[in-house]
Amino acid sequence: MDVTDLYAVAGDGSVVLNVHLVPGAGRTAVVGRHGMALKVRVAVPPQAGRANDACAALLSGTFSAGSVELVGGARSREKRFRVTGVDPDEFLRQLERAVEDGAGTSGPDSRQKGHR
Repeated sequence: MDVTDLYAVAGDGSVVLNVHLVPGAGRTAVVGRHGMALKVRVAVPPQAGRANDACAALLSGTFSAGSVELVGGARSREKRFRVTGVDPDEFLRQLERAVEDGAGTSGPDSRQKGHR
């Protein structure tokens, strides 16, 4: 699965990840991809930056990152997060795994695969 269109490696070695955030969801999880972004659902509402913070925390754990910082889209569903403290090759492997694992757990195709 090609996920290289979801992120860019910055000159300082950090990674800038495109995220489509769905706040107020039933659970917090990476659920696959949404166009050219990683689709993330968080259980908290989009009030006072809480959804952004929850997304950053999830990304930090998912990618074993040193830090995750919102760098674009603070008030939009389409966001960009800078992920530091990760090896770009390992980040790619973890991103592929997150998209693969998330793709089978939600959306219209999940019912066809036997997931509920």
